[in-house]
Amino acid sequence: MSSDELYKEINDHLISDSIPSIYLEKVIERKEFQLPPFHLIYQLKLTEQSPIHHPEGNVWNHTLLVVDEAAKRKNLCKTPSAFMWAALLHDIGKPSTTKIRKGKITSYDHDKVGAKLAYDFLSQFTKDQFFINFVCSFIEFHMHILYVVNGLPYGNIPKLLKEMDVEEVALFGLCDRLGRKHATLEKEENTIKQFIKRCKALERKQ
Repeated sequence: MSSDELYKEINDHLISDSIPSIYLEKVIERKEFQLPPFHLIYQLKLTEQSPIHHPEGNVWNHTLLVVDEAAKRKNLCKTPSAFMWAALLHDIGKPSTTKIRKGKITSYDHDKVGAKLAYDFLSQFTKDQFFINFVCSFIEFHMHILYVVNGLPYGNIPKLLKEMDVEEVALFGLCDRLGRKHATLEKEENTIKQFIKRCKALERKQ
């Protein structure tokens, strides 16, 4: 199977399947995933995460959970295909940024790195710049839920407010946060409500 054919097959399942993880768990073992550019996805299986924040295990386990959560909500987004590809690729920056610091597993800047990697990945298969940029924006801003709610200085909130719909970033962030073992809907929905409220307040001040 060519890379283009594999991309199309993955796209079809992301858009059509109610539980895309079933297909993804099977396809990840194909030989094509050992080669560029799909090796970026395969490396998620080899990248461990903090057991405190991600008791579900490696990045691939987390990604499968996020993709399934996104599949439940994709039709609430203006561009469901971008929403689903972002769910699949949102943590591809983790393999190259994950390090052990003071005994803890960290992946600083994986959102920024991941957005660049996703741009390069998708550009090999489509010329649709709107789609590519939408996917990459979801990836770039997916950590802003944490940054905004906890008052952390790592994000770029003015850029988020300029480039994205806060409600859609919040929806994506909900899927990301629910893609963890033992996550509860009520708690994560409350976190998302805080994010939206603070973003709206910041938007009014601009």
